[in-house]
Amino acid sequence: MTGTRQPGPAGGRRIELTVDAVANGGWCVARHEGRVVFVRHTLPGERVVAEVTEETTRFLRADAVEILEPSPDRVTPPCPFAGPGRCGGCDWQHASPQAQRRLKADVVAEQFRRLAGLDLKVVVEEVPGSPDGLGWRTRVRFAVDRDGTAGLRKHRSHEIEHVTACLIAHSAVEEIGAERLAWPGAASVEVVAASGGDRAVIVEPEPRRRVAIPEVDAAVLLDEGRRGTRALRGRASLTERVGRRDFRVTASGFWQVHPGAAATLLDAVLDFGRPEPGEWALDLYCGAGLFAAGLAEAVGPEGAVLGIESEPQAVQDARFNLRDLPQARIERGRVEEALDRLRIERADLVVADPPRAGLGRAVVERVAGLEASRVVYVSCDPATLARDVAWFAEHGYRLDDLRAFDQYPMTHHVECVALLVRDVI
Repeated sequence: MTGTRQPGPAGGRRIELTVDAVANGGWCVARHEGRVVFVRHTLPGERVVAEVTEETTRFLRADAVEILEPSPDRVTPPCPFAGPGRCGGCDWQHASPQAQRRLKADVVAEQFRRLAGLDLKVVVEEVPGSPDGLGWRTRVRFAVDRDGTAGLRKHRSHEIEHVTACLIAHSAVEEIGAERLAWPGAASVEVVAASGGDRAVIVEPEPRRRVAIPEVDAAVLLDEGRRGTRALRGRASLTERVGRRDFRVTASGFWQVHPGAAATLLDAVLDFGRPEPGEWALDLYCGAGLFAAGLAEAVGPEGAVLGIESEPQAVQDARFNLRDLPQARIERGRVEEALDRLRIERADLVVADPPRAGLGRAVVERVAGLEASRVVYVSCDPATLARDVAWFAEHGYRLDDLRAFDQYPMTHHVECVALLVRDVI
């Protein structure tokens, strides 16, 4: 059947390839006997020997295992656990930080060209806090094997690479030493280090097994699945600091993982959105209230901000974080449902920071119907962003500006902030 996945055998056949352009997801593209080959651990322009890891009737996946003609952008990976068949947490350790940003810019531009019909000049900006691309990740989730040893998953695999340290993890995460401790009975261990100095370890137990938790210098929480997360020791929330404002964030909740990301994105959102005193602004998928707080301070007591969030604990956090801003209000619910329930028919400014799946057509149509003069769209997936920008165009919104940020160095991920403006006829 066309498109059926047929995983290649371990130590699969080897083919020689000349690598073409970068592709979304940490791959580069090559061709072999008329079929597209998606190759990891290589760079555009290289000639490599690649080992096939997966084969379908339409394409192959492969790992570059020998570099015959290297790119000038190639460097020795700083992490000893990076490479074919090893840890899957990083995609571009073999490229210089400057080259990584160029590759990500090419990916963003290609997604907008293919999905939105726009030719853009994209520059991916460095985010302060990790000049060498290492030591930035403030939240790391480790898988745990049956023996209680923590590690990181291999690429597209359930297998665990047992690492002694993660080089992209923040130093406060590595100080916990999760990789060097025993976690019998655990399925996963997540270590979080907040900018306010708090740290937490969230342990997910294996079904029907008792988990033994070692002594660690952090709050300890037990993730009991549908029953939620409860604190065994310490507080279940952390303090994140952005500028002069502190944010309470549930340890198991969402916050940007790069230490410089929250301030960088807030500045970009306010710069694009240009909120004015007295305006009416919406913050969709508002999380713990980062953007809502900035918007509320900008519109002042004569204006108003409505944040909408579906996750119950994030709603509680946001309400707590904005308690000194009476012009800000937080409502729980799915965006389109909440907008309808609250009978929201207009706005001056809309900020949206949806999950990786993007807004989707229904929410785009609902937001466009508000006739806001500006929509600021924050996205961690350039493909769904470009798709949604094309749908906004059908409702009279054009892409006025775009910024991209390298807040996930060494990986293929890139964060974008887009400004959409409504053309008034």
